[in-house]
Amino acid sequence: PPARLAGDFPARLDGAPLLLPGVEASVRGPLLRWIEAAGLRPRIVGEFDDSALMRAFAEAGAGIFPSASLVGEQLCRQGGLVHLGDAKGVTETYYAISVERRLTHPAVRAISEGAHAKQNFA
Repeated sequence: PPARLAGDFPARLDGAPLLLPGVEASVRGPLLRWIEAAGLRPRIVGEFDDSALMRAFAEAGAGIFPSASLVGEQLCRQGGLVHLGDAKGVTETYYAISVERRLTHPAVRAISEGAHAKQNFA
């Protein structure tokens, strides 16, 4: 529970149960380097190749997990999770590839427009 994770971020992560993305995840290396640079020693209690399964374990109270800031608000709203802080400098890259020159699907357009807006303000 969040009450057990009192204190400033990121210090509150020291000793906390951590759910990690699997070894093939592109964000794992940068995340582990960030943890090390911050001098933290969380307890790794699970490693997941499936982010939905990792989220389910977090929702069940098994530990904390990293999540992209783009979906963090939604996770808190839908899953009853709590945002603990941002791992500054840890990023993950997503690619949307389309054979169409002009994007026509509303969901693909929304993703593309959101990414462009974020890129222009980042």
